[in-house]
Amino acid sequence: MESRMRALGKKAGAAAVCLPLWLVLSLATPTVQAREGVEVGGNSAFTQFTSAEQVERSAATQYAQMLKQAAGKNALAPQNDAQLLRLRAIARKIIPFAQEWNPRAKGWQWEVNLLGSSQINAFCMPGGKIAFYTGILQKLKLTDDEVAMVMGHEIAHALREHARERMGKNAATGMGASLLSQVLGLGQVGQTVTHYGAQLLTLKFSRKDESEADLVGMELAARAGYNPRAGVTLWQKMGAANGSGPPQWLSTHPSGSSRIAEIEANLPKVLPLYERAKRR
Repeated sequence: MESRMRALGKKAGAAAVCLPLWLVLSLATPTVQAREGVEVGGNSAFTQFTSAEQVERSAATQYAQMLKQAAGKNALAPQNDAQLLRLRAIARKIIPFAQEWNPRAKGWQWEVNLLGSSQINAFCMPGGKIAFYTGILQKLKLTDDEVAMVMGHEIAHALREHARERMGKNAATGMGASLLSQVLGLGQVGQTVTHYGAQLLTLKFSRKDESEADLVGMELAARAGYNPRAGVTLWQKMGAANGSGPPQWLSTHPSGSSRIAEIEANLPKVLPLYERAKRR
């Protein structure tokens, strides 16, 4: 019996040796699921030079002050405003998909408000503080899909921590030779957040930041069930509203034609997400 078992063991060993190489590798190597959607890499290393908590607290303070000032000018939409309810309904569909891009988003106290202003503008401050101006809704006559593209874009700025990155770059530039000690001590970092916190509402992002926000925002909208093709019509409307605008190399924002081309190039990556969301 023992000799027979040894013989069977040898045959089994020989069979294993004869297995095709591709099969051996597939058994030994776990399958890595490719991520669906756009690819923009990780958040900038410069975000590590400032505290996320401090940036978000500063944003919350700025946002509260802005709402108070708007209310004092009768420019804050009431809670039962139809357009505000529309914005909040769209946000409720998009926000659940934010956490994949930034785990901190799960703990954010999200807010959506509508401000009476002729400006074609919207933003999302760090910590999920969203505001739309009536001008962007009225002048561009945005569909829900287009609103979702705008909102996704602005939320993406917060998720990718572009404001924190900008502050980190400013902090790194100003620290000089004492960079490491000051970062570790957080003394200079705290001063930097305080100094630049007042600029959160007017902070300018780079072309790279804007391109990232376009793509991440498009994916967020698609996952929420909004047609990502609306990114094309949105920027066509933006172009018509802004006229010819400055040449791309004179602006921190990519030109409308460049944005449309990049959106169209990435549509195949997000359209399956949209089609799946529609079936839910």
